Amino acid sequence: MRFDTKIGIVVREDLAVWQKLNVTAFLASAVAGGVPEVIGERYEDGSGTSYLPMFRQPVLVYAAADSAGLARVRARAVERGLAVAVYIEEMFKTGNDVDNRAAVRAVTAEEMPLVGLAVYGPRNALDKTLKGLPLHP
Repeated sequence: MRFDTKIGIVVREDLAVWQKLNVTAFLASAVAGGVPEVIGERYEDGSGTSYLPMFRQPVLVYAAADSAGLARVRARAVERGLAVAVYIEEMFKTGNDVDNRAAVRAVTAEEMPLVGLAVYGPRNALDKTLKGLPLHP
């Protein structure tokens, strides 16, 4: 099935593995929380046990070489009016959502020390926004 929309997560490739996984999980949750139509129906096994719903479409994870590359993607996404979530270095030091939001609020868009971002929107616009980035290995 081909979807008209796309979910892309971009993670800085020089992070530790645990950081990459953490950033990816948080950014995926941003898309799930901010774009409810991307969530499918609950799952149920043959025994009748119910499970949480997941995205109804694939999530593609890309690698960016550095924060500058992430900044370019963020700027392109914002310019195209796509839904964007950001994860910055300071968020590794906080332990809650209030402090995370304060850390982002403390810097301008151009100064953000990005380690990852998620982008959601029309497939064509997202493809142009993420052009040149490799899928994460």
